[in-house]
Amino acid sequence: MWYQLDYFAATGRPLKTWMKFGVRVMAVLAVFLAAGLRSAHAEIKVGDAFPDLRSVALDGGVVPETEGRVTLVDFWASWCAPCKASFPAFARLNTAYADRGLVIVAVSVDETKSAYQAFVKRWHPPFPALLDEGQKLVTAVKVPTMPTSYLIGRDGRVRFVHSGFHGAETEELLRRHIDAVLGEQP
Repeated sequence: MWYQLDYFAATGRPLKTWMKFGVRVMAVLAVFLAAGLRSAHAEIKVGDAFPDLRSVALDGGVVPETEGRVTLVDFWASWCAPCKASFPAFARLNTAYADRGLVIVAVSVDETKSAYQAFVKRWHPPFPALLDEGQKLVTAVKVPTMPTSYLIGRDGRVRFVHSGFHGAETEELLRRHIDAVLGEQP
């Protein structure tokens, strides 16, 4: 304990000044921590309205009409191994449900256009795979991890959120939720 007092004395500032400074630092950190916790819980969740895809600049193709339609929006990145594994499953979902009214939109969060383009060229998705070049949509939605899928009802509200991709288990889970939402009365 004596060595601590010697340190404060050596700085030329009384211990009371250092204690006030410490309290202020802790108060500022508490404010930042509280703000961070609020934003961590502010992500889009079931029941929330999903942002209009046409309201953000998505590159790489035409943003499909989603108003009044059941829509599956999947956020992905070229560097994400589960994202790569998910694309064949989304192609099967598109084949199975497009005629029933499901719209699938894959949104890349890649920071470089070339990585996005190489991925799309390799996988040739049968649904729109667009680039959120300015990171505006992924920021607005506060996507927790890659990949994350949002199933949106005809009313524009999120019905189901799924993070990650676990092969056939995830595909079956998505099918059950898609069937349920497509079965809702418009």
